[in-house]
Amino acid sequence: MCGIAGLLGPDGDDTEIAHSMASLLNHRGPDGTHAWSETCSQGGVGFGHTRLSIVDIHGSDQPLFSDDGCVLIMNGEIYNHQHIRNQERGFAFRTKGDGESILAAYHSRVDDFSWVQRLDGIWAFALWDSNRQRLFLCRDRMGVKPLVRTITDEGTLLFASEVKSLRAHPGHQPALDMEALVARIAYEYPLDETTLFQDVYSIQAGTIEIWQLNESGAELTESNRWVEGHQNPRNGNWTPEKGATPLLESLTSSIADRLMSDVPLGIILSGGLDSAMVAALAHEASERTGYPLPACWTVAESEDNPDWVAAEQVCSALDLEHHQHILDQREFENSLPNLSWYGEDLDFTVLFFQPLFEKMSQSVKVGLCGQGADELHAGYPRYKNLESHRQQIRARLEASEHPFATELLSGEINRDGWRTNHNPEVTFSDLGTTLEYELNHGQLTNFQLRLVDRHSMAHGLEVRVPFLGSTHLSAANQLPLDWKLSGGVEKIALREAAALTNLPKDIVHRPKLPAGRATSPAMIDNLLKELKGHAIEYANDIPSISRMFGGQPEISLGLRLFRSMHLVDGGLGRHGKDLMTLLEDVD
Repeated sequence: MCGIAGLLGPDGDDTEIAHSMASLLNHRGPDGTHAWSETCSQGGVGFGHTRLSIVDIHGSDQPLFSDDGCVLIMNGEIYNHQHIRNQERGFAFRTKGDGESILAAYHSRVDDFSWVQRLDGIWAFALWDSNRQRLFLCRDRMGVKPLVRTITDEGTLLFASEVKSLRAHPGHQPALDMEALVARIAYEYPLDETTLFQDVYSIQAGTIEIWQLNESGAELTESNRWVEGHQNPRNGNWTPEKGATPLLESLTSSIADRLMSDVPLGIILSGGLDSAMVAALAHEASERTGYPLPACWTVAESEDNPDWVAAEQVCSALDLEHHQHILDQREFENSLPNLSWYGEDLDFTVLFFQPLFEKMSQSVKVGLCGQGADELHAGYPRYKNLESHRQQIRARLEASEHPFATELLSGEINRDGWRTNHNPEVTFSDLGTTLEYELNHGQLTNFQLRLVDRHSMAHGLEVRVPFLGSTHLSAANQLPLDWKLSGGVEKIALREAAALTNLPKDIVHRPKLPAGRATSPAMIDNLLKELKGHAIEYANDIPSISRMFGGQPEISLGLRLFRSMHLVDGGLGRHGKDLMTLLEDVD
């Protein structure tokens, strides 16, 4: 797991810029930073890389090079790399790591896209083919690993794991994208490939892009989504008697794949069903692979917190080592600036992520979590009342005086970074449509996965998501909708599978609770109470959207802090200031 950055354009061969871009990602890769560049007829290409050593610890420094003139930087893990190695014995491997499997797959390609389908893992990579003068940018099928890009006025393509890296180029100045912000406030997550930064876009999950240089600079010449969108059957004949065991096996297999590591792993255990299932299957996965059994980590605001109690119950039942940490109020509040800086969004209620991942990183380099289960198995409370959800989004959009809100309500958006119809009456019309929308257009990739990636990598900790492994993803996508949600009960089929494990029954049937609110409810409420007056004041910062913050003081505060951390003074040099100074230091 690492941080990647680079540029392609008139000044693309500036190794110093590539290295500076990578240096702003040192938190993602504290084990080494490297840069490389090459001059081309129309300019050049440069790569920067910061490494978190997990596989082939003493080798595999990046960029990686092949004998046929290709150069690679990647962030992530290729779980089937040994299988690809065995298939591509004619390729000259130089390391024992997983990254070279990407170069080997590309070497044996029959076209520019299908070779990516051979990879099983989580990744964002940049591959430069010097012979064909082509740059490939690609993300894994679910978008677990981030990759953003922008183009300067001079025509230089900039790309990186995080937006903050782009600031190392003198041609990039961060600015707020008001249209993306309107959508973020209304829908509660960024939509499609937008970010809150103007003209900065994410590479779409499951997509590979080809960029080339011409006299005007970098140009996107081809783009292909090599995976199909996620769909759910509306009905079927699934039964617990025949289906629960295969469903459980699909998750066990995914966990086993994600134990691949030359460094210690841990399990992020909230006490909810999803992380508890990862813990429950860890024994079997460890026995299959020979990798050590991971320990569990839990944080909460008190020992009587329901998450804390449930996590203790899980570890006791499963005989797992358990590391626990009580959140300190000051520690909690002090995390807020870092939450904004690393998260690059309006996040607020997941403050516990920072101390949790900091504690874990002192002992392990890799964590397993339960992210993705709610989107796959209809776990969020809003799925039970879609009418209320539609009304809430519509009300927020109608409260906005920004013209883009009307566009979102009317239907198609035809501009960079946007896809499909976002009218809430259409996108949240029924459960199946809602799940497909949230899997494909932002809830999972732009919010949940971004939260975990940014805040874990802030401490040099890689987090893997077994529920989004290809085996379990396929099994979950075949479940009929009424085995995901019915009669007010969510995750029905998943609970049937969980009942086959050694988890206590009350954990199997434990209802979904919001992560931040469940882990530290009093701390969040106290902080919001303390800052309530400021939240009301800050809501008026941008008059066209001020009425959208009704009932969302944390978003008003989050936006104010976001502007302070990322836009004032170009978004650099803001560390070390206390929360109130940052909140007040906004033009």
